[in-house]
Amino acid sequence: MEYRRKQPENLPLLQRFGRWLSLKQYQIEVTFGVYMFTPTEKFIFWSVVFLLFSLTTIAVILYLPQHLLFILNRGWFYVSGGDEGSATDIAAVSKDVLSLSLSSEAMTTTPTAVAGAAGSLIPEL
Repeated sequence: MEYRRKQPENLPLLQRFGRWLSLKQYQIEVTFGVYMFTPTEKFIFWSVVFLLFSLTTIAVILYLPQHLLFILNRGWFYVSGGDEGSATDIAAVSKDVLSLSLSSEAMTTTPTAVAGAAGSLIPEL
């Protein structure tokens, strides 16, 4: 067995990330006993882990900006007292926030639609 030595800190970022991932894989295998599985069981286990991680990541990317916008609008409503004049201000701010968080070209219509809907919903709340 190889003894753990202090790793040099001037390694490239990709190599440090690879070492961090292998350390996490080792910790998971030791904690959950994956090292005792057969190769087929390991494949199934790591496939389920990858699937759950991927679905969580996709859900965060797709829904977190809209959820934060909703919370921001609701908080602005409670802070401002439901002034109709300020609804356009928060819609403009939320449009900027969403356009920064969703910077891909395919999703440019989503921030505009959400900001417009949020601007019309604030007076109704």
